[in-house]
Amino acid sequence: MSIFKGSGVALITPFKNDLTVDYESLERMINYQIENETDAIIICGTTGEAPTLDDEEHLNVIKKCVEIVKGRVPVIAGTGSNNTMHAVMMSKKAEELGANGLLVVTPYYNKATQYGLEKHYEAIAKNTKLPIIMYNVPSRTGCNIEPETAIKIALENKNIVGIKEASGKTMQVEKISELARKEKLEFDLYSGNDDDVINVLENGGVGVISVCANITPTKTHDLVIHYLDGDVEYANKLQDEQKELSDVLFCEVNPIPIKKACYEMGLIESGALRLPLTDLSSDNHKRLIKVMKKQGLVK
Repeated sequence: MSIFKGSGVALITPFKNDLTVDYESLERMINYQIENETDAIIICGTTGEAPTLDDEEHLNVIKKCVEIVKGRVPVIAGTGSNNTMHAVMMSKKAEELGANGLLVVTPYYNKATQYGLEKHYEAIAKNTKLPIIMYNVPSRTGCNIEPETAIKIALENKNIVGIKEASGKTMQVEKISELARKEKLEFDLYSGNDDDVINVLENGGVGVISVCANITPTKTHDLVIHYLDGDVEYANKLQDEQKELSDVLFCEVNPIPIKKACYEMGLIESGALRLPLTDLSSDNHKRLIKVMKKQGLVK
């Protein structure tokens, strides 16, 4: 029940200067992605500023995304929460709105034991028919899905089909892949870090859920597909180029720099962010423009 292979973009949510959702820019961004070979749209994730969207906005952004995409690529909706019942409700609504899959982050702030994670994902999986990708990002949530737990959850819930792994721990990625092979489990492993794609692919990964892809969709797609097709040398060349961009796109908290980059490329009408996120600092803005010019993204 694989949802996609290749590059899935962790799409930003554009806001107007009055901080309402800018649906015209959203449509422009989505069409730009599809026209430039992105393999899936991940909507309302961390990069999409989901924590600052109320439920009505969150669901309307998913709805609009599904309508704009029109089945051209999978739409994967972020529906995670630290309140399991809220995650269940959002997941059911996303299914009703036509999403093709779900990205569900681990509970944050209140955290969870490994057993708590099992029950959290079980509750969500039992309330939707959609395939689910778990999202492990301990640096943001303070909660790590141990490899054994990830595989156990997938074995016990057939619609949990993969994990976005952003722990940054090579040994953890290796262990997930090893355990999946041992259990003969079809379990998709995605890189959650743009500077670590090759490492995940080397360990059986099938793609990336990418921030960089907001502005380099074709290159991010090519990186994965060339690797999977056996052209490792070219894939490594693209990874090196992406690393320089990734470094500057994470010089401040995501999605502050990527939103500024999208604005500089004219993809969105405003680079506005909702508090507590604030605009990119002047020094880092200069760094960003320098790298973007070097890579031919702006003049």
